[in-house]
Amino acid sequence: MKIEGRNNVIEALNSDSVTVNTLMVEKGKNSNIIALARSKGCKVSFVDRSVLDKESVNGHHQGYIADIVEFEYCEIEDILARSEQPFIVILDGINDPHNFGSVIRVAECAGVDGIIVGRNRQVAVTDTVLRTSAGAAAHMPIARVTNINNAIETLKAHNVWVYALDMDGEEITTTNLTGAVAIVVGSEGDGVGKLTRKLCDGIVSLKLKGKVNSLNASVACGIALYEVVRQRG
Repeated sequence: MKIEGRNNVIEALNSDSVTVNTLMVEKGKNSNIIALARSKGCKVSFVDRSVLDKESVNGHHQGYIADIVEFEYCEIEDILARSEQPFIVILDGINDPHNFGSVIRVAECAGVDGIIVGRNRQVAVTDTVLRTSAGAAAHMPIARVTNINNAIETLKAHNVWVYALDMDGEEITTTNLTGAVAIVVGSEGDGVGKLTRKLCDGIVSLKLKGKVNSLNASVACGIALYEVVRQRG
């Protein structure tokens, strides 16, 4: 798997969960990234910009493209162990890699302990997801499970309150989100699945005042996560 761009490469090199095998650098570049890569035992090769342009997916490599080991998912127990009052995001059917990457980015900024995703109807961590996360994926534990509903049952057994972010629920600012909590975010088209909604401890909604009755999934997720941050102080 390849990642590109100065900041993404730096984040990967500084991460304990990502292994950078090789780094291609544009000839003439002389930065601390090169020294950092070598200190991590990463092989550095200097190439013409035309080579980087050919390898680049989005055209924004900034002179750096790294080859990394495939993303390593964690277990739910690893996420639960990170805090006495875990703060978790569950994604139910997010198929757009840009949305997934944006969720990872906002979750990392909000101090989320981990993200849980399903194997089916859910995009995996891909190159596009990594790029969109702007380096946040290197610091965010992500568990990939066979069944989201079983994962919810596991969280509830560990005294985590699980709330679906969906329409027709209690306004989120009136819900107590100060303890161990997980927020379930569904796809823009289908929302949170019916059975998943039933398993949750409650449904929370955002107050929408415009004529459009829905938000981009990652935007809605960001608003909800920062409501949790606000309540936790």
